[in-house]
This record gives sequence, C-alpha cells and structure tokens, in this order.
Amino acid sequence: MERRFGSLGCAVLLLATTVAAQEVSVEEVMLDNGMTVLLLPRPGDPNVAAGWVAKVGSVYERPGITGVAHLFEHMMFKGTSTIGTRNIEQDLQLIAQLDQVKANIRAEETDLLEAHRLGQIDDPNDPARRSIRHRELLEEFDVLLAEQEELIIKEDFSRIYSGQGASAMNAGTSYDYTIYFVNVPANKLELWFWLESDRLLNPVFREFYSERDVVHEERRMRTDSTPTGKFQEQFDALFWQSSPYSWPVVGWPSDLEGITREEALSFFELYYAPNNLTAALVGDFDPSEARMLAERYFGRLQASDRPPPQPRTREMPQLGEKRMTAYADTNPQVEIRYHSVPDGHVDEPPLVVLGQILNGRTGRLYRSLVEEQEVATSASGGQSGMKFEGMFSLAGVAKDGRTPEEVEQALYSEIERLKTQLIEPRELQKVKNQNAASNFRGLRSNFGLMNQLLVREAWRGWATINTDPALYDAVTAEDVMRVANTYFNPENRAVAIYYRQESDEAPDARLVGLDDAEQQQVRQMMNMMSQMSADQLAQFAAQVEQMVAQVPPENQDMAEVLIEIVRERQVAAGSAR
Repeated sequence: MERRFGSLGCAVLLLATTVAAQEVSVEEVMLDNGMTVLLLPRPGDPNVAAGWVAKVGSVYERPGITGVAHLFEHMMFKGTSTIGTRNIEQDLQLIAQLDQVKANIRAEETDLLEAHRLGQIDDPNDPARRSIRHRELLEEFDVLLAEQEELIIKEDFSRIYSGQGASAMNAGTSYDYTIYFVNVPANKLELWFWLESDRLLNPVFREFYSERDVVHEERRMRTDSTPTGKFQEQFDALFWQSSPYSWPVVGWPSDLEGITREEALSFFELYYAPNNLTAALVGDFDPSEARMLAERYFGRLQASDRPPPQPRTREMPQLGEKRMTAYADTNPQVEIRYHSVPDGHVDEPPLVVLGQILNGRTGRLYRSLVEEQEVATSASGGQSGMKFEGMFSLAGVAKDGRTPEEVEQALYSEIERLKTQLIEPRELQKVKNQNAASNFRGLRSNFGLMNQLLVREAWRGWATINTDPALYDAVTAEDVMRVANTYFNPENRAVAIYYRQESDEAPDARLVGLDDAEQQQVRQMMNMMSQMSADQLAQFAAQVEQMVAQVPPENQDMAEVLIEIVRERQVAAGSAR
C-alpha cells in the first residue's frame, strides 16, 4: 500500500513539474485604439470560446451609484441601433421622453424622501402619499413604457447567436471586472466580432428603468431571500471599514432606485472604452483571420481621451476584533475573516497554500473538527485575493449538540498549530501536487481557459497563467508559518456567529449531504433559474456542464446536485435537449 502511494506521488510530482514549466502560448494583439485581443488557437473543437472583459467592477463605483457596473452587465444585452428594435427613430424618441418624465418623477420622489427624513411620513414609497401630479406622471410613464414595449425585440442577441449555433452566452460582474462570453462555431467567428463590437460602438440602453427593477429583484433573490444572504452583506460592510469592497456587487437598494441614465452613460464612456477592454479567443480558428477581423470590427471603437479612474480609497488597518451575532434559517455556524493581501502580493502564494492545507476532505480542518473532535459537520478555509485587497476566511458548521463558539475555538487551535509548528514536507508536497493537478485540469477546457485569461488580464495580466505556478511551487514550510503569524492575529479579524432561527419551510431532499454554504449556493442558483426563459435555461445548462470539469473534488457533490436540478428545470420548461 505504501509503495503504491509512493508511485502515485511520484507521478503527480512529475505532473507538477510539467505544469509549472508549461507555457500557454497566447498571441497578444494590441489595436491602435488600445484594445487588447488574445488569440490561442487549439485545433480539434469546432467551437471557439470567445469573450471579452471590461476592467471594471463594483469597486470602481462610488456611493450613490453602487450597482451600476452590474446594471451595465444587464444593459449590454438590450441591443443596438440595429438589434433589439423594430423602429430605431421612434425608439430613441421614446427613450428621450421617458428620461424627461422620469426626471419629473424624481423631483416628486425627492419631496417624499425629505418628508421621510424629517419623520413626517413613515414610508416614502406609500402610494397614498403621492401628489396628484406624481400619479399623473407615473401613468404617463407607464403609457410610454407600453409604447416602447411594442418596438422592442426581446432577447435579440440570444436569438441571433442561438440561430447560428452559438451557445452558453452569458456575462458576470465581480468586484474587479465584468466579463462577457459565448461559445461560437468557428465558421461564425465574424458574426461574433460584429455583434460584440456593435454593442460597444452603437449601444442603445433601452428598458433602462425597468431593468433597474429586474436587478432589484435579482438582489432580492440572491440576498434577501436566502438564509444568510442579508447577514453576509452586513458582515461585508462590517469587515471592510473604508474599502469599496464593503458594498455588494449588486448595489444598495436606494442606489438601484436612484441611478440616472446620465450617471450610467458617464460610467459607460469611462470604463467601456476599448483601452479598458481585452478580448480572448480559444479554439480552432485561423489567427491571421482573427487579427484581420479584430482590426476591422474592434478597431472601429474610439479610444477614451483619459484613462478610467482607479479606486483610490484603501482599507484602513484594523485595530481591534469585530464581532456580529445573527439569527437565521440555517445551521448554527461561524465565519472568521482576517485581512490579508491582494492578488499578486508576495505573501499570497503561501497564504493560498496554507488555505489548501486546511481545506478539503483531506485537509486539516475536516480531519480535526469533523472526524476527530466531532464538533462540526463541515469546515473550510482559504485565501481570497482581489485586485486591491484580500482576506482569509475560516468557516465551520456546528454539529447537533455543539455550539458555534466551540467551532470557533477549534478553528483557532488549528491556526495556532500553523503558527508554532512547521508543516511536514509530505503534507506540503501533497498540496502542491493537488494544486498542479488542478492547474492542469483548468487548461483542458477551451471555455475555462478563455475565462482564466480574461480574469487574469483584469488583475495582473494574462501571462500570470504561466508565471504563477512556479511561485506556488516555491512556497516553503517557513513561508507558511511566517504568514500565519503575520496575518492571523485577534485584532485583525472579524467574526460572525449564526444561531438557528427556525423556519416552517420543508427541507429540500436533494440538498441533503451538502454543507450549509453549498446548500445556500444551490438555492441561489435555483432562484435564478426560476426567472429564466427556456432558452436561457438551455444556455445556463450548457455553461454548467462545461464548468463542472473545473470544480474541485470537494465541491463535486454540489456540482452534481446542481446539474440534476438544471436538467429537471429544463424538462419542466420543455427545453431539454
């Protein structure tokens, strides 16, 4: 048995060496307008994973317009002067009228908000408090919306793409970037260049006000309607004192209700200029043709005459422990966060390796808290390095009859071990082998590789896919002990304790066996799916299928449950392929 393990270890060690030395050969094309295009031909698959990233997320916002980056993710699917409308002249006229009426409505709303601020009314949204003029304006606004509805061709981008054999069209917004992607047949590459450049060159942000309501509903599903979502949001705001990571990507409700089209357009002009964008193609295509198409289509975009502003405010050093207590429809649990370092910091590789030592079914936290002490049903930890800040999180769900405080102390005990005892070479090498194998799996999928390149480009540049593995492989036991002593101090942490608040809702049998955090993620996905059309479900299903190959082994059960639920929803919607 020992000899067989040793052979496997040697094989994986060889894999680690191979991955560390592997070069992902990307051709980088810089257009005259400053836009970067990354080309990675890989023969075999008839589809090309195509996408682009805007180097802007919620941390680039300011109070008053939080959520605008995510709102633009939605607006970029609303069409152009030629896509999404039956009559562009009439469409633009109606947009101008809607903006004017909305400005008048805002004036009425301002009076109600002032009365609420002074305590003269309880609810500024109470229809009974509206003036006659306010009601007339709302009626006029609804009439204009109905007229515009007759002109709009819904989901026109999706219709065009799917009609030409493309799949998995979607987008996502994070704190640091906004990414757009689709799988497109290789013989339809020019269609992708035209569609994507057209929505950057000639966007028409129709349905702006109604889409704010859609985002508001998304916020309700992801945050307000999940067991711990609204508490996690408060914990974020508690943990980050001054950093813009303190507000949610989806935005604060009052900002979502108040963002104007003018504010949104100003944001778009700054951050969606070509000199702030990078596109990537991975798959079976001719790079010379792709270069020509990039020049022809993306080259039409006008560069901004000023660089987009970067976040200025940084997190203040924390001087004392912070604590939050909450009661939620969830198992009793604890989350502990320490301020750490951003992506690319010299201390990030040892912090990531430290997290891998703690995490997973074979990690220290599971072995100690779940199997040996039997104080928790699950336990996890890991480093999260964003572009400008970072944090290291520990979490554990209390076993029946045990308390979150017991889990908290057990987590601290594992941290103290790391601060005082060097990791054994065998344990450190095991983690490095797992990391190398994970990197290798991440290179197999064109779609996953395209996403990796774009996300890395939004942080420190795509080339880190080649240079980072060696940094992690060079981490020593002394490095791990050093960062544990540097960052894991009581005055540098925030703690959230959750106690159970009972609910009458019956548990979902499909989620049995998943830990609490995984159950919450699946419920969020289920809420999202409940709002999807049949076509959107089909696209989402294809996306999930492709991403499963990259899921870490410890999350494989969750991935399988999610696939099962997606397929059930497809059958119910009559969209199963």
